[in-house]
Amino acid sequence: MKRSVTCAMLVLALASAGLAQTNLKFTLDWAYQGPQAPFLVALAKGYFAQEGLNVIIDRGYGSADAVSKIAGGAYDLGYADINSMIEFNVTNPDAALIAIAIVLDKAPFSLVTLKGKGIATPKDVEGKRIGAPAGDASRRLFPLFAMATGIDQSKIGEWTTMTPALREQLLIQGQVDVISAHFFTAVLNLRAAGVPEDQIQVFLYADYGLDLYGNAVMCSPNLLQEKPEAVRGFLRALTRAWHDTIANPDEAIRILQARDPLIDPAVEKARLLLAIERCMLTPDVLERGFGDAKLVRLAGAIALVAQAFGLPTVPTPDQVFTGAFLPPLEDRLPRK
Repeated sequence: MKRSVTCAMLVLALASAGLAQTNLKFTLDWAYQGPQAPFLVALAKGYFAQEGLNVIIDRGYGSADAVSKIAGGAYDLGYADINSMIEFNVTNPDAALIAIAIVLDKAPFSLVTLKGKGIATPKDVEGKRIGAPAGDASRRLFPLFAMATGIDQSKIGEWTTMTPALREQLLIQGQVDVISAHFFTAVLNLRAAGVPEDQIQVFLYADYGLDLYGNAVMCSPNLLQEKPEAVRGFLRALTRAWHDTIANPDEAIRILQARDPLIDPAVEKARLLLAIERCMLTPDVLERGFGDAKLVRLAGAIALVAQAFGLPTVPTPDQVFTGAFLPPLEDRLPRK
């Protein structure tokens, strides 16, 4: 691992020597986990530097926090839930952001429970104790899931609020019956805690007609105007790293572990593979390539988000996403 990291650093240094560097600060949505690996792959392998970019990547503390920090100028770009961005844009129109590349084409929102709790269908959560962190996206979008599945929300008691670190533990301990979470986060955390996979029950919102996009790269419109070539270079580098991550997940996890030695490589590889299979290599991505959004689908998703959050206005797709800075389609299509 040391040799590969050293080689990557050498590539970075050589690339940096021949180019005037544009500094960009980038925030992730959460901790260093498998699904976040492509960003670190692009950094470690020198892809950003080869585009003339000096990129600093920090871990995040939730999508809502990341969106606020990008809008406030603490970061130039970031990786966060596009639905949280839509809500922020409507309530903060003067600081609105725009998504420039969809990474999780299929949203990972879900409810997760354990076998033996009497929850075989979504409607079975009526009368059960549900828990999640206060800002959890799956929790906030639960009203949409309830409408799609016929859940009577009046039969749902008060949600139990906990920190992300305690979510799966409280489910295991029986203090809650159901949790809401990104499914690849909850499932892998439960497995790491010793819960057999066949005892985990997942209700993925997308499987019940909620065709939402998930996390995306986003920035302010000002960055697109002031540094368009830097944005294009960032997305070229990220696209290369996305291909590398899918082709060689073991390398991606080694790079991730170099950033955070405390991760469990087996757990994060499994989390990455689950995200690739269910959220990244979707039929739309196989057709349209990495990063793009289908505008008709996006319009429907925006309408759902506006309904869930009770937004006073409904943004148009071009106010939420632009694909104008993505590499050409042939560079973004998954490799066979």
